[in-house]
Amino acid sequence: MAITKRGLVLGATAVAVAAVTVTGAGIHLSQGQAFFRESPKELVDEVWQLIDRHYVDATFNQVDWASVRMDYLGRSYSDREEAYDAIREMLEQLEDPYTRFMDPQEFRNMQIDTSGELTGVGIQISQDEETNKILVVAPIEDTPAFDAGVRARDVIIAIDGESTEGMDLNAAVTRIRGPVGSSVTLTMQRGEKLIDFEIERARIEIHPVRYTYQSDQSEIEGAIGYIRLTQFSANAAAEMRQAIQDLEGQGVIGYILDLRSNPGGLLYSSIDIARMWLEDGNIVSTVDRQGIVDEEAANNRALTHLPLVVLVDGGSASASEILSGALQDNERAVLVGTQTFGKRLVQSVRSLPDGSGITITESKYLTPSGRDINLLGIEPDVLVELTEEDREALSKDRGKIGTLEDPQYSRALDELSAQVRG
Repeated sequence: MAITKRGLVLGATAVAVAAVTVTGAGIHLSQGQAFFRESPKELVDEVWQLIDRHYVDATFNQVDWASVRMDYLGRSYSDREEAYDAIREMLEQLEDPYTRFMDPQEFRNMQIDTSGELTGVGIQISQDEETNKILVVAPIEDTPAFDAGVRARDVIIAIDGESTEGMDLNAAVTRIRGPVGSSVTLTMQRGEKLIDFEIERARIEIHPVRYTYQSDQSEIEGAIGYIRLTQFSANAAAEMRQAIQDLEGQGVIGYILDLRSNPGGLLYSSIDIARMWLEDGNIVSTVDRQGIVDEEAANNRALTHLPLVVLVDGGSASASEILSGALQDNERAVLVGTQTFGKRLVQSVRSLPDGSGITITESKYLTPSGRDINLLGIEPDVLVELTEEDREALSKDRGKIGTLEDPQYSRALDELSAQVRG
């Protein structure tokens, strides 16, 4: 698999909410597998060195990283599995749920997660940095988890009856995944309630963009384009381009872009999509431990300059926050809804010669105005909370999403009307 700069990702599906740079290492995997099968200690050392060179915190979260190397290289490893266990144990000392090791199968799963096709229940999960609880960032629409009623911010208490207390994110993902047609029971905490969801796993092909030409919904004299973007997968930018061009051809006079419950995805998908709405201005910048800043900007090729309102909520994370933050900071759009998830750390995903891989937190990203939204999220310009009754109604009848029976959409329509008149 050729891995290029286009493989930069922010967020991921059922593995973690993370900003990720995918970097190739080792071309002939069969030779690497043979080498590391004979010398698994070399794999442990390679991972240690990658962390030593690239980790975002030069203090390694106050860990004596040199002593860690001496400890783990002083051990004997009889096979790769022992080396894998040692690597995971070593990385746990950083207390960073986003810096993690993936065995060859888990690494292949991660690559599939960004391709636009999944096998599983259709949720994106993260691990709370303070409590280590496993959180649902968002269910993917039209997937078994979404249909079962799983919601953003649900806390996974148990998987098939096994408590998730003390379980790392990687282990949770492995337990949730499984063969198509098999079932998994997820015990969720939602507020004070515990809810069991028995969900059948499925193969999920993701079409991340849905759009409609909507008229006669407000006092606007003319139709608007409603675009719902559910994930920044490999095909998201192409589908977004098609949606905007089609709606422009139909003569809409404004847009509502719905990023609610969108957990993220490919970084360059979010940048490409931002450039479709922005004529100029910065989109995002990243800063590593040396303070080096990489900036991405608009390229004077916006597809539309019509008024825009963006819907966000607590399930809007990573790439969604990059896009909504860029549109807000450049005063290109009004944001309506609730505070976003708050994820700004950037990981790189590096393949290892035996087919395994590692994600390393290398930098953080900032919005164009320099905002660091980690744990804080992005505050909408217009706050619209949903009641529990609203959530229940929209969950039971998804056809109400993006209609006047959707309170956040209804308010977004009012804001768009004001822009059009203004």
